[in-house]
Amino acid sequence: MKKYLNIRGKLLDYSGPLVMGILNVTPDSFYDGGKNNTPDDVLNHARKMINEGASIIDIGAQSTRPGAKMLSSSEEWSRLQQPLRLLRKEFPEIVLSVDTFYSEIAEKAAGEGIDIINDISGGNMDKQMFSIAGKLKLPYVLMHIQGTPQTMQQSPSYNDVTSEVIDHLSGKIMQLIEAGVNDIIIDPGFGFGKTPEHNFGLLSNLGLFKIFERPILVGLSRKSMVTKVAGITPENALNGTTVLNTIALQKGANILRVHDVKEAMEAIKLTAKISNC
Repeated sequence: MKKYLNIRGKLLDYSGPLVMGILNVTPDSFYDGGKNNTPDDVLNHARKMINEGASIIDIGAQSTRPGAKMLSSSEEWSRLQQPLRLLRKEFPEIVLSVDTFYSEIAEKAAGEGIDIINDISGGNMDKQMFSIAGKLKLPYVLMHIQGTPQTMQQSPSYNDVTSEVIDHLSGKIMQLIEAGVNDIIIDPGFGFGKTPEHNFGLLSNLGLFKIFERPILVGLSRKSMVTKVAGITPENALNGTTVLNTIALQKGANILRVHDVKEAMEAIKLTAKISNC
């Protein structure tokens, strides 16, 4: 059965899993901060991910690692505007996603040709986001977070993390539909206001999120649920990331948001072989 997202009148088929490549234009992201400082760096990184199989490039100008300093919307846009224009000009056909929790940035980015809004706050950090997303008629990534990036890892607490996240997302989906957003992507928010135990509970129960009948995005790449459990650094967490991405695929993930596209594509191809047996 074919499954599609409507992106500016074009259909993005997610019947098979897709890869969203991470492109951070920040000096302080937890893994790749400072790696995309020049226009050539940005274009070369994007080109590499596209050549390796990324269907979506997710560009972000604000670090959302635990405890990160929050930029104003004007500061964020000053980092984002030029790279976004370069990407849209150089890669006119690629699906571009903007990683922002500011409705003002989402609107400006849409004017520059962005295709998807990826909001880590689920509309909590800018109350205008849902109405702007409805006006723009772009797909919206709805992520669960407890707290903010500045507070989320101080003392995350749940009675039942999976049921609470599902309940929270259910209410947000209703709000988005009322605001006129039709294409909604679900993200359980691994690492955002969750301990490693919470994260593994969500991953174990990922199949339950199919109840929404929406594409499921997972962002596990080099996160603390890999590094803390394995006792490694983010730089050494590719193997662990691939293990968890494979589990996520087996449990129904539709989009893998990753730093390492080649390895994610390999996981998709190999997992598909098992599914077809």
